[in-house]
Amino acid sequence: MKTSNIIMVGVGGTGVLTAARILATAAILERHNVRMGEIHGMAQRGGAVVCTVRIGEKVRGPIIATGTADLLLSIEPVEALRHVDRISPQGTIVVGMYHIIPTAVLLGRAQYPSDEEILKNLRKFGKVVTVDVADIAEKAGNILTMNTALIGAATGLGRIPIPQDSIISALREVLPSRYHEVNIKAFELGMKAVTGT
Repeated sequence: MKTSNIIMVGVGGTGVLTAARILATAAILERHNVRMGEIHGMAQRGGAVVCTVRIGEKVRGPIIATGTADLLLSIEPVEALRHVDRISPQGTIVVGMYHIIPTAVLLGRAQYPSDEEILKNLRKFGKVVTVDVADIAEKAGNILTMNTALIGAATGLGRIPIPQDSIISALREVLPSRYHEVNIKAFELGMKAVTGT
């Protein structure tokens, strides 16, 4: 199979690490060669989180070079903008429009850009698909399922090279049983949000 480079970005507490584990587990269930990497410094305090998932026969490590990611996933638009240089010109950026206001903005030391400005800049790098992950997660029954809603959207767009059944199996494997139903629902609603079915 062709190598697939996926980068997931966000802030601590939004499930970026869990989402990456779900994708890596799903790839393993499909018997693909996969490598996952993570950078999460002060993640528990709302700091930046970056995870990479690389799938393919020739993949030897988790590092995704600048301009080579096939897919960039972000629940938060500014975090997508922060890492947009990683996307390839043929890549797709799937961004959840859930705003997490940085401390500097709350203290009046910086300004949060408008959605129009963010999207205009993202579109300079690749195809952009926006998803209202908060609305999907609330419909599913838990705001903390925004990460699985985002995976669902990317799957619905055909940008994740893993069948949806394997992703659902991975959800069941990675998450505690009490969270299975709500996350599967968020995943399915995320798919429907971009396919219209």
